[in-house]
Amino acid sequence: MRLILTWFINAAALFAVPYLLHSVSVTHIGAALLAALLLGLVNTLIRPLLLLLTLPVTVLSLGLFIFIVNGFMFWLVAQWVDGFHVDSFWAAVGGALLYSVISWALSTLLLKNSDANT
Repeated sequence: MRLILTWFINAAALFAVPYLLHSVSVTHIGAALLAALLLGLVNTLIRPLLLLLTLPVTVLSLGLFIFIVNGFMFWLVAQWVDGFHVDSFWAAVGGALLYSVISWALSTLLLKNSDANT
């Protein structure tokens, strides 16, 4: 149940990003649900490999290169999902940053209360 709730929270966060960053667009909730699912899968399967491969650059940039990797994941999913569009790579970096902040805030507010009830 918690996994499905997290998926819906991430989809809601993705649906909120275009209201704050106009270079990202999500046309309907189905696209947000699919994109949130794919973002979760890509971040679980591909991101660790990319972080390992880019470890020297990440160390030299004091960790700032992780923002680039996150933006690439965001842009990659936008290329795969119809109804989810990102104008440029730098918009993807900003969108990924906003998406993670909104998702973290919603998860903190909504999932903390569900843990107290169980």
